Amino acid sequence: MLDFYRNLGAAERRTFVACFGGWALDALDIQIYTFAVPALIAVWHITNAQAGLLATSALVISAFGGWIAGMLADIIGRARLLMIMIAWFAFFTFLSGFTNNFEQLLVVRGLQGFGFGGEWAAGSVLIGEVVRAGDRGKVVGIVQSAWAWGWGAAAIIATIIFQVFDQHIAWRLLFFVGILPALLVFYIRTKVPEPPVFKEAKQSAERRGALQIFGRQLLPTTILGAALATGAQGGYYAITTFLPTFLRTQRHLSVLGTGGYLAVIIIGSWCGYIVSAYLNDAIGRRKNFFIFAVGSLLIAIAYTQAQISDSMMLGLGFPLGFFASGIFSGMGPVLTELFPTSVRGAGQGFCYNFGRGIGAFFPTLVGLLSASVMLGTAIGIFAAMSYAIVIAAALALPETRGRELLAN
Repeated sequence: MLDFYRNLGAAERRTFVACFGGWALDALDIQIYTFAVPALIAVWHITNAQAGLLATSALVISAFGGWIAGMLADIIGRARLLMIMIAWFAFFTFLSGFTNNFEQLLVVRGLQGFGFGGEWAAGSVLIGEVVRAGDRGKVVGIVQSAWAWGWGAAAIIATIIFQVFDQHIAWRLLFFVGILPALLVFYIRTKVPEPPVFKEAKQSAERRGALQIFGRQLLPTTILGAALATGAQGGYYAITTFLPTFLRTQRHLSVLGTGGYLAVIIIGSWCGYIVSAYLNDAIGRRKNFFIFAVGSLLIAIAYTQAQISDSMMLGLGFPLGFFASGIFSGMGPVLTELFPTSVRGAGQGFCYNFGRGIGAFFPTLVGLLSASVMLGTAIGIFAAMSYAIVIAAALALPETRGRELLAN
């Protein structure tokens, strides 16, 4: 599996380590909140709706953060912006531990979300530009797999902290752990250079403004890229947000609350990221999106329409994580290859984070629809819509496997 790593030069390896670590630590800080939620509900007596608003607000603001960071990456540099964004989200995760009510945490979470969106925009462009065309799909996809490692680390740390400390202090300590990613900044500052293609573009006489992604030449690409990201993220949020509620309240499945179920999903997610990463280069970007979109849709239907036992549901956690997460391994490579270097950060940042911003509302729409139909039916409807969008956008976009990146 590490054959790609042996092909990387010294600078490429350091960039891979920085981007992999940045995304894993980004996941750590984001997932920390999900483990703190039960304690916040108990200690502050906030409602489920308020807890959901804290999550949604961070996602929506992260969409703006990603777009703005993408534009800044084209101006000040990919590696430099990656340092700024990592320090940003680490600081505001740490600051969350000092909040004393819902309103304070809502503001701090929103600011943390800004850095969350910006980190992906900077890191994905950075690694995409550094790696050679033949390995770009697998390398960028494997960087995406770092999310599963961060998620797993958050689960382990949360379990230990809540076992040792009372929940009144444990949730604060959990947020304090979020300062650790800031240490990665020192590594990037000393070890990671800007990509050569970015330096070449900066010196070129032909310069494009960030809004050129909405110009006549690039607008179709921007629309299709945003649609691709919207379908993938909308489907992911529609399935994962309400699936635990559906299985617990309508199917009354007890295994849902076990650590084993979470472990199976996380392992499945990591495997999905890795397999998808290699398929990116083996069969191409478009076919890979098609396979994972269809797989995600089928697993959503299986969960919501089939009669599932506890043991079967535990087993289905693996393909759920595999397909719903694996689809994202193709997102970084294809968006990197669709835009010219001078506006790559703006284009990639806008498309991915537009999808995140719109996708953040899908759980709300599922909840509204569930007032008139069964929750499982509502999940299935939005999953079908989402992954149909992915398939349509992938088919409309050009195949970019092996495309060399030019300065302009």
